[in-house]
Amino acid sequence: MPAKSKKQQMAAGAALAARRGEKSKASLKGASRQMADSMSEKELKDFAKTKRKKLPTQKKK
Repeated sequence: MPAKSKKQQMAAGAALAARRGEKSKASLKGASRQMADSMSEKELKDFAKTKRKKLPTQKKK
């Protein structure tokens, strides 16, 4: 499932880096911390690899 916004894609990338040990988990905030705890590495990878060119900055409610 691809990310629905640029912010969601960036948060998934940060969570994936923490999951892999490239970034400390303590440095995560908000959505990225929650994503790191609740999503599998495969799900995070799918969100993080989404192209950002045509995505909105924030998901519309």
